[in-house]
Amino acid sequence: MSHVSMNSHPAPRKVLIVGGGDGGVAREVLKHPEVEEVILCEIDEKVVEVCKKYFPSLTSSAFTNPKLKIIFADGLEFIRENTNKFDVIITDSSDNVGVATPLFGEEYYKLMKSALATGGVACSQGECFWLHSEFIAKMVTLCRDIFSVVDFAVCSMPTYPSGEQGFLLCSLDPLYEPRKLIRYCYQEAGT
Repeated sequence: MSHVSMNSHPAPRKVLIVGGGDGGVAREVLKHPEVEEVILCEIDEKVVEVCKKYFPSLTSSAFTNPKLKIIFADGLEFIRENTNKFDVIITDSSDNVGVATPLFGEEYYKLMKSALATGGVACSQGECFWLHSEFIAKMVTLCRDIFSVVDFAVCSMPTYPSGEQGFLLCSLDPLYEPRKLIRYCYQEAGT
C-alpha cells in the first residue's frame, strides 16, 4: 500500500495517512528520501499507545522520525480542513464496518480529491477481490465519477482473509500510467 502509492507519484513530498495507527505504513512511506512531511491521522490514540508498547519493532523507526506528525482526529474531518495540500493520501483503514464506514463513502473520496495537490495520488484499502467483488465494483464506479484515473491493485497478504488484499488507486493526473509503475516495481525487485 505504501510503496504502490508512493511510487505512483513523481515527487511525493507531503503525505497524509488516515488510520494506520500501528505505524507500519508510516515506516514504509518514510523510506522514500524525497518525503518532507508525513501526517498520520488516527482516530484512536490507544492504537498508537498499544503498538508502541507491544510492537516496538514495527513502530520505532516511524514514531521517532522527525518528519512524522501524529494527529488524533477523525480522518474525514481532518481532510475536510485541508485542501490542495498532499501529494499522496493513504487510507489504511479497517474494513467497511463500524467507525470506518465513512472512509468508503462518496463524501470521503470527494474530500480526498480536494485535499490532494495537483497530480496527487490516493490509495485506499480496497477489500479482497475474491470475497468482496460486488463492493469493489461499486467503489471503482464511485471513484471513476470523482477522479481522472482509478485502478485496482492486489497483493498477497497471508494474514488477511483468502490471503489477498486489494487497494484502490486514484489519481488527479491524466498522465498517470499504472503500467509504468508495475514495470518500475519489477525492475526495483530485480525481476
